[in-house]
Amino acid sequence: MWFTSFRDIIVFALSGHVLFAKLCTMVAPQLRSWMYAVYGALAVVGTMGPSYLLLLLGHCVGLYVASLSGQPWLCLGLGLASLASFKMDPLISWQSGFVTGTFDLQEVLFHGGSGFTVLRCTSFALESCAHPDRHYSLADLLKYNFYLPFFFFGPIMTFDRFHAQVSQAEPVRREGELWHIRAQAGLSVAAVMAVDIFFHFFYILTIPSDLKFANRLPDSALAGLAYSNLVYDWVKAAILFGVVNTVACLDHLDPPQPPKCITALYVFAETHFDRGINDWLCK
Repeated sequence: MWFTSFRDIIVFALSGHVLFAKLCTMVAPQLRSWMYAVYGALAVVGTMGPSYLLLLLGHCVGLYVASLSGQPWLCLGLGLASLASFKMDPLISWQSGFVTGTFDLQEVLFHGGSGFTVLRCTSFALESCAHPDRHYSLADLLKYNFYLPFFFFGPIMTFDRFHAQVSQAEPVRREGELWHIRAQAGLSVAAVMAVDIFFHFFYILTIPSDLKFANRLPDSALAGLAYSNLVYDWVKAAILFGVVNTVACLDHLDPPQPPKCITALYVFAETHFDRGINDWLCK
């Protein structure tokens, strides 16, 4: 999905984001948050069409208006209702009509962009209710929501963390941070290559589709097959979040870490898979 038909588009979009972000940081660092939002909105229009952008703006404005009331229960209720609208007919059919054209991954991008938009808007609204003295504006919400690396698939950064980090007028890197970013990027590339090689020798996705063959396998082989599929799911998420987090670190952000490997999970408090959504829920 990520490294065949959509590989060129993903590389092009993220490379453009990194390039324009670097230029803006060098020329006018105080405007970099606006550059992130404008570039992200243009990428959404180019991918899903202008009508889809208007749909998301409608959800953003609705939750922003709710935040002006200062009532957390109203913001949370509207956020949950907005999420439900993407799972219930006839609302889902009506909203799906806002996407222009038909293409591979359309449904995945639609639900990813819409769901994460509502989560981000809800985080903004609740933060605005918790700190009415800070007077957050609609522009702050749009800059938060349309940050392209996080837009379609996360991870989620709560609004307070994102706003504090992106508002730094003169961002400064910590010692050794660039080395860490390079190591993270190299690790993601190595993981992609390792998975590609792995599938030449192990058929963990094909064997479960042949039940007659699977029935002849010993219990130890079935256990190994199940475990391999779980690890593969973790690797997919780790690569996706790893690539996105590398871009976010280049933008002087401190994003949520990729999910912890399932082999290393033994404490109940750490069994959440998506650390960003866990932070969102805890907040």
